[in-house]
Amino acid sequence: MKILGIETSCDDTGIAIIKKTKADFEILAGFVSSQEKLHSQYGGVFPALAKREHQKNIIPLFEKALKKAKMLKKADALPNSKKIQKLKTILERNPELFDQLKTFIEKYKKPDIDCINVTIGPGLEPCLYVGVNFAKALGFYWNIKINGVHHLEGHILANFIGQKVNIDFPAIGLIVSGGNTQIILIEKIGKYKIIGDTRDDAAGECFDKTARLLGLGYPGGKKISELASMAKTNKFNISLPRPMIYEKNFDFSFSGLKTAVLYETKKRTKKELLSDTYKQEISREIENAIVDVLIKKVRIAIEKHGAKTLIIGGGVSANKKLRQEAKKLAKEKAVSLDLPKIKYSADNAIMIAIISILSPNYKEKNWKTIKPIANLKINGK
Repeated sequence: MKILGIETSCDDTGIAIIKKTKADFEILAGFVSSQEKLHSQYGGVFPALAKREHQKNIIPLFEKALKKAKMLKKADALPNSKKIQKLKTILERNPELFDQLKTFIEKYKKPDIDCINVTIGPGLEPCLYVGVNFAKALGFYWNIKINGVHHLEGHILANFIGQKVNIDFPAIGLIVSGGNTQIILIEKIGKYKIIGDTRDDAAGECFDKTARLLGLGYPGGKKISELASMAKTNKFNISLPRPMIYEKNFDFSFSGLKTAVLYETKKRTKKELLSDTYKQEISREIENAIVDVLIKKVRIAIEKHGAKTLIIGGGVSANKKLRQEAKKLAKEKAVSLDLPKIKYSADNAIMIAIISILSPNYKEKNWKTIKPIANLKINGK
């Protein structure tokens, strides 16, 4: 069984093809087209621009993946003109994508794909629509069943890519990214309960917004982490709050930290703000504040629910400080720790493709039933 994975929830276009085996899965192809350089000009992701780039990149990426998987074959018959007209209707929101897909179908025959997994949420709605409509178009024209899958479940299961994972349940999952910060009670794969959520900014969003205040550019998490690792002094004696760290719940709120950074910078001279030492010290304090809150909340969740495993996923799971503190916590609480490989921590289509193999939540459906849900909850199935 060969599965096509499609990921367009934010600003990364992802296409992957995997093959289900008796015991596991084999990655035949996996590519991501990043829009980081484009959005760095604006200090964050602009949904309309991200949508445009998805439309431009998804067919070339699909072709590249098929070629890598040795599934790209020249067409030996003319396309079905009636079906082509129906494709135009399915892709009426994405006319540029329709033109590219029409050309692709005229040039190549149906690949040996048995199922399509596409992210339906959560994410930016204009971006989700590109991936969903592309999946629906392929599903219709080639008569392939589709799974509309959950992006955050993909981040949990990204731990299974390229490494052996043994999970003892119950487990606590920490999903931490640019758009989401959640603590999830995992009774088994496919059975989730959100026990903690962000009330405003996600952790990754806080990294980006504070980096913007400091003039560090986008994406902020990488910049702040790099500078934090260089900090060797405490010349400026910077102290930032740890929002909600002492509240008896598992929720997060990082907007106050962003405001505190703003006030901290306002009391500094221009010379201080431009100094490397100041940037390094405040970056270290921002990173420490965010990680302290994450680890404290996770510690309490592990204790309360008797967790045997800690699973971390999402783009911020690549943060070195978070990984170090998570390892210390796992050792302290005698729990197993599962972290994704760094290259699979960010959004990718391999994690989307493997979901229907590893999770029992999905039954393949007709293309007509699939639609994006921007605020989709992981326990909403």
